[in-house]
Amino acid sequence: MDEGCSRIRRRVSVRKRNRPSLESLFAAPTAAELKSGDEEKEDEDEETVSGSRRRKTMDVQPVENIDSEEDMFGDYDSFAENSFLAQVDDLEQKYLQLPEHRKHATDHAIEDLCSESIKHNTLSITTVGDCTELKIDEHTKNQSGHEDVSVDPEADVLYDIPSSQVLFFENLYNSSSDLGDPSTEERDWNSSSHKTANEELPINNVEHPQQTDESSSKVRTSSDVNRRKSLKDHLKNTMTGNAKAQTPVFSRTKQLKETLLSEEINVAKKTIESSLDDLGPFYSLPSKVRDLYVQFKGIEKLYEWQHACLTLNSVQERKNLIYSLPTSGGKTLVAEILMLQELLCRRKDVLMILPYVAIVQEKISGLSSFGIELGFFVEEYAGSKGKFPPIKRREKKSLYIATIEKGHSLVNSLIETERINSLGLVVVDELHMIGEGSRGAILEMTLAKILYTSKTTQIIGMSATLNNVEDLQEFLQAEYYTSQFRPVELKEYLKIKDAIYEVDSKAENGMTFSRLLNYKYSDTLKKMDPDHLVALVTEVIPNYSCLVFCPTKKNCENVAEMICKILSKEYLKHKEKEKHEVIKNLKNISSGNLCPVLKHTIPFGVAYHHSGLTCDERKLLEEAYSAGVLCLFTCTSTLAAGVNLPARRVILRAPYVAKEFLKRNQYKQMIGRAGRAGIDSTGESILILQEKDKQQVLELISRPLENCYSQLVQEFTKGIQTLFLSLIGLKIATNLGDIYHFMSGTFFGVQQKILLKERSLWEITVESLRYLIEKGLLQKDTILTEKGLLQKGTIHGSEEEFQYSFHITKLGRASFKGTIDLAYCDSLYKDLKKGLEGLVLESLLHLIYLTTPYDMASQCHPDWMIYFRQFSQLSPAEQNVAVVVGVSENFIGKKASGQAIRKVDKNIVNRLYLSFVLYTLLKETNIWSVSEKFNMPRGYIQNLLSGAAAFSSCVLHFCEELEEFWVYRALLVELTKKLTYCVKAELIPLMEVTGVLEGRARQLYNAGYKSLMHLANANPEVLIKTIDHLSRRQAKQIVSSAKLLLHEKAEALQEEVEELLRLPSDFPGIVASSVEKA
Repeated sequence: MDEGCSRIRRRVSVRKRNRPSLESLFAAPTAAELKSGDEEKEDEDEETVSGSRRRKTMDVQPVENIDSEEDMFGDYDSFAENSFLAQVDDLEQKYLQLPEHRKHATDHAIEDLCSESIKHNTLSITTVGDCTELKIDEHTKNQSGHEDVSVDPEADVLYDIPSSQVLFFENLYNSSSDLGDPSTEERDWNSSSHKTANEELPINNVEHPQQTDESSSKVRTSSDVNRRKSLKDHLKNTMTGNAKAQTPVFSRTKQLKETLLSEEINVAKKTIESSLDDLGPFYSLPSKVRDLYVQFKGIEKLYEWQHACLTLNSVQERKNLIYSLPTSGGKTLVAEILMLQELLCRRKDVLMILPYVAIVQEKISGLSSFGIELGFFVEEYAGSKGKFPPIKRREKKSLYIATIEKGHSLVNSLIETERINSLGLVVVDELHMIGEGSRGAILEMTLAKILYTSKTTQIIGMSATLNNVEDLQEFLQAEYYTSQFRPVELKEYLKIKDAIYEVDSKAENGMTFSRLLNYKYSDTLKKMDPDHLVALVTEVIPNYSCLVFCPTKKNCENVAEMICKILSKEYLKHKEKEKHEVIKNLKNISSGNLCPVLKHTIPFGVAYHHSGLTCDERKLLEEAYSAGVLCLFTCTSTLAAGVNLPARRVILRAPYVAKEFLKRNQYKQMIGRAGRAGIDSTGESILILQEKDKQQVLELISRPLENCYSQLVQEFTKGIQTLFLSLIGLKIATNLGDIYHFMSGTFFGVQQKILLKERSLWEITVESLRYLIEKGLLQKDTILTEKGLLQKGTIHGSEEEFQYSFHITKLGRASFKGTIDLAYCDSLYKDLKKGLEGLVLESLLHLIYLTTPYDMASQCHPDWMIYFRQFSQLSPAEQNVAVVVGVSENFIGKKASGQAIRKVDKNIVNRLYLSFVLYTLLKETNIWSVSEKFNMPRGYIQNLLSGAAAFSSCVLHFCEELEEFWVYRALLVELTKKLTYCVKAELIPLMEVTGVLEGRARQLYNAGYKSLMHLANANPEVLIKTIDHLSRRQAKQIVSSAKLLLHEKAEALQEEVEELLRLPSDFPGIVASSVEKA
């Protein structure tokens, strides 16, 4: 680094003229001299000085947005003969004539100013641990004399400042003199330097010409001119560039100076890029990251396994990695540190794939604070949120946090725009989900495409429940790390009747007797609680927490009520005031409504938790549980795979999930919630079983975890066909040979010997392609014969067959860009086409029908009496929508009266019923009243709403690819926004902030926080006092998320402005000059 920098300095010094010291520029003038100087240069310098004064009084901003070559000469951008360079030459001549005796009077002032600035900047940049760390002392020392040019040893410190910076120094000094006390200026300057270096100094600042000379770079940092350049300055830059393009005749001097400067920048780039891997002492990260983990998460020290994993050779060499540990072992922290290394050290974007929307939002809330402090963006890709392709950032990097489906779409868009190499790291949580249905198939497609198209993207996969790791290792070409570490010891128990047995792998039948339950039950209580649940939970609550996993949602509510009927009144007194607050807040977020079950159970510290609750309710109950206000949850298995809510004791009500017997993976995830790190010394799990299930349970606790198998072929339309369509659409593989080769590298390809018994991979490939051609999604090129497709018995095709190629049709491209399930793409196209003939726009009902998800309609069972009642209440225009789609009032009336009628398309009828639900919800925006009207669980209605918002976004992308559907584009943008938020318009800006749901948004709005800017500038301490039931952690997360979102929007607008003002690469003058050179 130092060698590179000194090389730059020598090259600069070769071209310097022998001239007297330029320190005389900064001499402290007498009052008379200042006055006369001001009079003489009033017209010439008035604008420059006042501009400097304005800039110095504003808030100082980071340097990171300088990205234009015009900035190399400060505010002077003209390249014409009366340009900044010409002024510099005039200035040199002027000062050659000044008396030499002024030199000594200025030495002390200059040295004080520069040394203070340089000293402070060196300190700040070292604190960041940036690879751009500058050795200012050596630089200053070397500047006084270079081997190439003889310089007077007593020459000034700033002798080697490029002449292009001299006028800037003079203006700086003049403005500081005009503004008064120079000491104040120095303090402001130093503090701004400190902020810039610590918070937002990008590694690639070497792109800015000022950085070829460290001293001038420090002075540039002192002013906020970099951030606050007005539109006038941008226009000035652009006009200058245009003038330059149209006037190819330059003076020889200026060409040499520009060439030299360009060379200096390139050398500096190479020098700094050579040491991009290590930014500091905390696993190659700045020590600030360690401090932030202490501040935000209370993590002061890593576990031994975490340190071992982070220092693995495979991790250091950026090889792909799979690691597996028990639940609560601290897997996520390792992934976060690796993501920060990629964002801050290697300056690459990162994608994190998580299984559920709730976990995505939780993770964004947790990492937004890090993004603000360390200078990167955190972007949400879940539901209907996410921009495709993502905004291309020039300075800061982005951490994309996505669900499985949105992660796939994001990777597709990056491949299509040839930006996949900008993705440095992909982290997959719950990697075992690759073997679970259609979502597993989508995850496999995503990873296979990354492996095939980018050799520089690292993949990290983690899971608590992996067995056949060898297959996954082969697929991902990854190393494997595992440990049985658990921060809290876990003890597993089984309960049969009154006896409790401890699970013991060394025992003959896998368990040893532990104790008998000692709880006095009356005959009445035994009938109410035959499984002795109350006896088990009262051993830990209310002082410790407990989770009871139940097979069904209805069972959760029944068990919660049953426990509260038996619990003594003493439990009502525990944290009575806080529980009253929880009930009050539940009413507030639900427009005064409260579930009768929760109204009864919460005073006892008990609540149920399942998908029937709204997101607002779940979030509030989870917060109350984490705070210790609620001590018992009765919940379904989804809680084990969702948000992190550990407990002292976990009880499994039965070894079933719905009607299916428990799987080993599910069991391990549930019992993994037992034991809270830092709170409990041990965690306990108790599985309640009946005598009839004993043998199956003994097998369950002893057998290994289930293997995960590829779902690519099992999920036909969402799997292999979707994959082939996108491969051809993205031009990853367009002929039979390449597609077959791609398939060989998938997880399915690795497992084909196990999964394929009757057919070969070649036959499945050919069959799938034929199906896509028949559906009109692909077309075969007619150059070659159809031999490759028609010979079913062929195992290995000829060379000609391997070259047989395909291209995607317009319908195929629309389906793949919209990520439409291929089972429904025909239906969607027909429905949209039919809609064009008579689209009813008097209400939203027709558009809502077109964006109601097909898969949810197929699972719907309408209540015909409710259907008929709601139909009757529609206006004539709204009833006309039903007629257009093919459902008559007569049909619904007959179904409601139980009459046998002719067959009508069930999917259309069901879809229209769900459209009524959504339409009513958008009109009333009260989920409780809609739930009551349609006799549906409010959680189901909310899932329907989020599903419709996501599908509406997909339909929008589908229509963007088909010119005939141009009319839907504008309409669906607005509808998607309505479905996404489903609130009054004034709350939408607040709900854009991750973690702010409707109830919280209404609280904030009523408290006066009515916009994103209000939230971004809010004080968390004030929020806590203003908003009911808001913890300090949540307040900080809301403010951090708002700040990050505001920064993202500002950055996007700024980049759009700069793009508009940038000289086009195909500008005629530039093209002509390049042709002449050639």
